[in-house]
Amino acid sequence: MTYTAQPSTAYDPPGGGVDDLPLRRSREIQGDIIAGAKKDHVQLLLLKFEDESLARTWLRRLRPRIATTRQVAAFNAEFSKARKQSGGDDPRALNAVWRVVSFTYPGLRLLAGRDPFPSVPPGSTQEAFKQGPAARADLLGDTGQCAPEHWLFGNGTGQPIHAVLTVAADRPQDLRVALTEEREEAARHKVVIVFEQDGATLEGSRRGKEHFGFKDGISEPAVQGFDQPDPQRPEHKKGSPGTRIIPAGEFVVGHERDGGRPNDLPGWATNGSFQVLRRLAQDVPGWWAQVAVRLKELKEQGKVPPEATTEWLAARLVGRWRSGTPVAKCPHADTPSDAEAWSDNDISYQDDLEGEITPLFSHLRKTSPRDGLLLKSSDEQTVPEKGALDGRRIMRRGIPYGRPFDPAGSAGNGPDAPRGLVFVCYQSDLVRQFEFIQKDWIEEPNFPSRDQPPGRDPLVGTATDVSFKGGKVRFEQFVRTEGAVYAFAPSLTTIELLADGKLDGGGGPDGDRILEAPFTLRPADGPVGTAKARLVMREVGNLVVLDERDEQRWESGTAGTGGVKAVFQEDGDLVVLGADDRPVWKSRTTGNPHAKLIVLMDGNVVIRAADGTVVWQTDTAH
Repeated sequence: MTYTAQPSTAYDPPGGGVDDLPLRRSREIQGDIIAGAKKDHVQLLLLKFEDESLARTWLRRLRPRIATTRQVAAFNAEFSKARKQSGGDDPRALNAVWRVVSFTYPGLRLLAGRDPFPSVPPGSTQEAFKQGPAARADLLGDTGQCAPEHWLFGNGTGQPIHAVLTVAADRPQDLRVALTEEREEAARHKVVIVFEQDGATLEGSRRGKEHFGFKDGISEPAVQGFDQPDPQRPEHKKGSPGTRIIPAGEFVVGHERDGGRPNDLPGWATNGSFQVLRRLAQDVPGWWAQVAVRLKELKEQGKVPPEATTEWLAARLVGRWRSGTPVAKCPHADTPSDAEAWSDNDISYQDDLEGEITPLFSHLRKTSPRDGLLLKSSDEQTVPEKGALDGRRIMRRGIPYGRPFDPAGSAGNGPDAPRGLVFVCYQSDLVRQFEFIQKDWIEEPNFPSRDQPPGRDPLVGTATDVSFKGGKVRFEQFVRTEGAVYAFAPSLTTIELLADGKLDGGGGPDGDRILEAPFTLRPADGPVGTAKARLVMREVGNLVVLDERDEQRWESGTAGTGGVKAVFQEDGDLVVLGADDRPVWKSRTTGNPHAKLIVLMDGNVVIRAADGTVVWQTDTAH
């Protein structure tokens, strides 16, 4: 039995999920974002629209085939149940084909007939999305052999990319049928396929692993309102110790975010998500040969045990053994016989703050420091509490491409054959999430800060020196970026709007930014606002309004008072709070429930009561 996301055969049973988990029943959020359209065979079609009218018709016809969260969640639950009943084997009679669509900035603009983000504050995710990854290559470490001029797609010199259509299936024959349909639909509506990127789960003993040989996709976060919490540890997903439940707004626009941070995106973006696509080529024999050479150097320096093997060192570069077993729990050897080890996320680094067991430069710690982020070895007070980094998580949906390396195999298995990882992730903020992880963690040699810098991530980062137990060795780069795209996967309602050449729901007249209570603005959150007015909480404790030239137009006058955050309360009061949560400044507008804080396109910032009356303003219109 094969299910597809089409009306006549959609896998969409009554109920669709647990009653207290409303996101599992969502028909608005596309199915790959939080439910995960996890299939063994995937094809990504990178598309260009030749005719905007025909492109809208193409989108209107595609809309019923797009998978929803409700459909994918229900299927995945049924699949998991059948797999448990079969003793761990995949149920052959249960199959599905899912489609997901996302649009680049030029694609949204062409379909909508207008600028999707008329206000693009400097440093915002809108700015990153509009510029695209090629323009931000230096920031992301995509230089040298990874520079955009070497990319296969997305470098801005070839044909533009307007959309990414992902087709995923359990069986290759079902994928072929679906792709034939999509290619014919594209040709009929003058939608050009600029590039096709395939992906497939590796077979046999390599199943679930990436090409270097390590289990992948283990450390994915759970989502509030989608995943069932553990009754004993409600901050974790039931049945998955160590998998934290993250607010849905970190992945889906318009939902609650970590710390109550505001959403500075127009209304049409609600229930959508920013998608990052990267083709990452892997030089498998080169990487493993390098591990062997560096192991020899470390032994000569006396920094590793005499009995250490290449597997031992490689596990420390990754943070896990090949099976997925964390080095933090099993530092001496892998435990591949442990059926549950590969899914183990219950990892703590509190007793390993200096990386003696799991090195500070390991891929696992660089991309998710958990409770072991001691920023400076001289200041233990800088270790964040559990959950402090929830706002940095991303939802990864990667899959390998190419044949495995096998020197005894055919030319397609040779050292120079194309192979690597199709990296896909979703988040509500490109800058704060994906780009921060890439720039400030993976590519930062001195993260976390030490007198002897730990080094960049030697698994996926650029060439780096790493510090290991007082020694130092050099790791060259063996993962190359060969293409990248920033896209946005909108809600099903917004897809319908785009098919009609519209993009309504901007949140207010002419793009005003409406901020509803309760929300919190901290210095790390950056600016919130429009082209002429941006609300910013300064590190010095001052709440300010900046204009388009970054000149200050208004301030709360709380610099030096200990203010750490601004909070728009449900009673209608805007306050600046100190570290003890006591107010150091108030707008004195309490008594206005359902009031809204609005950053206007004319530069003014106002609090408007439920009846529309302005009860407070910065008087900064210009």
